[in-house]
Amino acid sequence: MSDLLIATFNGISIGAVLLLAALGLSVVFGLMGVINLAHGELMMLGAYTTFVVQNVFKSFGEPWFSLYIFFALPCAFLIAGLMGLMLERGVIRFLYGRPLETLLATWGVSIILQQFVRSVSWSLIIGILVFCLLFFGAFFTIKKRPDWEKIRTLFLSITIPLSLAISSVTGVIISGQEALKKPWFSARNVDVTAPQWLQGGLPLGSFQVPYSRVFIIILTVICLIATYWFLNRSNWGLRIRSVTQNRTMSACLGIPTATVDALTFSLGSGLAGIAGCAITLLGSVGPNTGQNYIVDAFMVVVVGGVGNLVGTIIAAMGLGVINYLIGSGTFALLLSPITGLESLVNIFNFFATTSMAKVLVFVIIISFLQVKPAGLFPPKGRNVEL
Repeated sequence: MSDLLIATFNGISIGAVLLLAALGLSVVFGLMGVINLAHGELMMLGAYTTFVVQNVFKSFGEPWFSLYIFFALPCAFLIAGLMGLMLERGVIRFLYGRPLETLLATWGVSIILQQFVRSVSWSLIIGILVFCLLFFGAFFTIKKRPDWEKIRTLFLSITIPLSLAISSVTGVIISGQEALKKPWFSARNVDVTAPQWLQGGLPLGSFQVPYSRVFIIILTVICLIATYWFLNRSNWGLRIRSVTQNRTMSACLGIPTATVDALTFSLGSGLAGIAGCAITLLGSVGPNTGQNYIVDAFMVVVVGGVGNLVGTIIAAMGLGVINYLIGSGTFALLLSPITGLESLVNIFNFFATTSMAKVLVFVIIISFLQVKPAGLFPPKGRNVEL
C-alpha cells in the first residue's frame, strides 16, 4: 500500500506537468481547432525566459533570488503570449479551416524557433531590429496613401528584399565584434536553479515529497481556476465561447471575431510559457525541450475531449498515473503475489521502463479511441465541423 501511494503521488505530479503543458494546447486546439505543432517551442521560450530572469536576479543576491520564480512566471506568460500573437496574426489567421496547411506551417515555425534559440546573438537581434524598422516604417508610411491597394504588390516586392539585404549587410558588418556574435544560449542545455525554498522535500515516513512538484501541482490548480474563470465568467471568455459555437452568428452580433481569435491563441500560448517555466524546476532545458512534451500533450487533449477542461484534467492525471505505475514497475510488483497472473506480470515487467511504458500507454490510448473516438467528452461547436 505504501508503494502504491508513493507511485500514485509521483504519477499525479507527472500528470500535473502534462496538464500544465496540455492546458494551453486545449485552449488553442480545443476552442479554435488549430493544430499547433509549435506549442512545444512556446514552452521552450517560457523555459528560456525563466533562465534569463534567474540570471538577472542572481546578480541581486538574496533575498531577491529566492523570489525570481514569481517574476519569471508573468514574464514567461508575456513572452510566449506575444510570440503566439505574432504567429496568429502573421500565419495562422490565413489558414483557418485548412488543418493540413496549419500543421505544416506551425511545424516550420517550431523548427525556426529551435534554430533561433541555438543561434540567437546580439548581431542577429540587431539585424532583425533593422529589418523591422525599415520594413514596418515604410509599410505604415506608404499605407496611408489613397492608392495603397494598387501599389501594395509592388511595394512588398521591393521593400521586403531591400530590407532583408540591408539588415543582412548590417549583421555581417557587426558580426566582426566577438562580443556581438557570441550565441546567448547555443545548442547546449542550460540549468535553472530552483529557489532555496523549493529545494528538498517534505518527509512522509520513508518517502519524501519534493517541494518543486508540490509547487507545480499548486501552480496547475491556479492556472486551471484562472482559465475556467476567464472562459466562463469574463466578457471576453463569453465572446470566445460564442465564436467557438457559431462564428457567423457571433460576427453578425458585432463580436470582433479576428480579435477573439488573436486573444484565444495568445492565451493558449501564454499558458504554454507558464508550463515552460514550471518544467525548469524538473531539469535542464534546451532547444528540443518542447518536443519532449508535445506528443503527450496532444494525447491528453484528444483523450479528454477536444476543448473540454474537465476531460483534460481527467486525461492528464490518468495518463500520468498509469505511465508511472507501468514505467516504475509498480503494477508488476503489486500483481506478483497473486497466483495465476504470472503472464500478466511478465508483460508489465517487459514494459517497466520509461520509454517502453510510453509504448504501452500509447497502445492503450489507441484501443480507447476505438471505443470513444471523440474522447471522454466529445467536442461541440466549431470543432464538430472540422
